[in-house]
Amino acid sequence: MQKVKVLVVDDSPTMRQLIVFALKRVAGVEVEEAGDGVAALKKLSSDTFDLLLTDINMPIMDGLKLVSLVRNDPQYQSLPVVVVTTEGAQHDRERAMALGANEYLTKPIQTARIIEVARRLIGPEK
Repeated sequence: MQKVKVLVVDDSPTMRQLIVFALKRVAGVEVEEAGDGVAALKKLSSDTFDLLLTDINMPIMDGLKLVSLVRNDPQYQSLPVVVVTTEGAQHDRERAMALGANEYLTKPIQTARIIEVARRLIGPEK
């Protein structure tokens, strides 16, 4: 099995730790972390990732702006993006999906749900 690189973006170290813990239960997954959208863009510009999980509410650059920029970059147009957020309103979900998110998960998030979504989006070919 080839390595799968996942980027987790959240300003909460505790939330990043929870998501990383879940993802490391998926065989072959290697996880990088970023605390905001700007840090995530730096990592995206210097490495290749197979999956991106991002919060919405973060300082410096929020997750929706990050999703928008990722979708407008030809290198990352097909990168699966999961929004993991406390924002449960339907209009927030619709906006994230319209910007190009593949999945929208609301916190509190269950480990099993993160694993299920990651496996589905990464796909069996990885």
